[in-house]
Amino acid sequence: MPPRISAPRCLGLVDSRLWRRCLATDASGAAGQLMRHFRDRTIVRRQKLDGNQLQRLCLTLGRPTIESGLDARGEAPPDGTPIPPGYHLVYFTSADLESSLGPDGTDQSFNAPPPFSRRMWAGGQMTWEKDVQLRVGDVVEEHTTLRGAAAKQSRSGTEMVLVDVRKEFRTERGLGLVDQRSWIFRPPAGKAPTAAPSQDRQGEASKIYQPSISRDVNTGPAGPSEGVRCFPERHLRWSPVGLFRFSALTFNAHMIHYNETWTRTVEGHPQVVVHGPLNLINMLDYWRDHHLPKGSDGPRSISYRALSPLYAADDYVIKTTSAPSDKSHVTELTIEKSGVVSMTGTVTSSA
Repeated sequence: MPPRISAPRCLGLVDSRLWRRCLATDASGAAGQLMRHFRDRTIVRRQKLDGNQLQRLCLTLGRPTIESGLDARGEAPPDGTPIPPGYHLVYFTSADLESSLGPDGTDQSFNAPPPFSRRMWAGGQMTWEKDVQLRVGDVVEEHTTLRGAAAKQSRSGTEMVLVDVRKEFRTERGLGLVDQRSWIFRPPAGKAPTAAPSQDRQGEASKIYQPSISRDVNTGPAGPSEGVRCFPERHLRWSPVGLFRFSALTFNAHMIHYNETWTRTVEGHPQVVVHGPLNLINMLDYWRDHHLPKGSDGPRSISYRALSPLYAADDYVIKTTSAPSDKSHVTELTIEKSGVVSMTGTVTSSA
């Protein structure tokens, strides 16, 4: 079923690509254009959650065991299999012709107008309904609305546009998930750096062709500590192959994730970028493995914030910074590289 959208209420334009041809003078003007064009519009899409997509995501993540006795290396999971928290991100992917994509390969839904063309995942919040779990075989409607667009400044003083979108996923049993996402849109990077990669980056060249890794490492004291529970750190590294497979699964043509020439010479990154949604899934998987309460089906909510990018061949960790207690069902997590925090997450459980 094609998306259902209400008619534009301003500018008199039906094709959203046309209005983006008009340059915004500043971030405030760009945010205003977004709000005027998309106010009171809801995009509705319908999709069946098939098992093949879930199977391929599990293989990409290196987690073939979906649930007890079900190995994705053998066959796709059958109808009725629960969709793990965050795994819905590989469904309801962009459905645009290549000619409709931006120069960087991004879909143009809710994108800021030029010159704010560089998009990065900034953060968001997800809330799961306890009694309406998304499952393989469900026919789901995704309702997407623009919640806000605002002018912001980076730490260096550069203007940018913060865009907030709300997605509701509804099954025949009712609302199952609310997914609120934020993106930051920046102007072009300017003159691309021409310097050779740093010594650290040159040292990582030997790792770039090695397979992705995910392993837990115990960091607590060697002996028992009464009253203290230490949680392992999850050490990760993503290869360009793993990142390409995730891009393919999400039908995400954003070139910062797979085109090294573009990401270096146009965007100014040292290497292809690890997807924000992929790190979010990794964080939720870590929580399920080490913090899922006994008898619980999953988290109640997660709020998260992306702070700095990670790149192919980077070694980084997911760690617990604050664990739940008898009085609190909240877990604080961070993703860090060499002590620098790249993403934070706050997970609330229902038990």
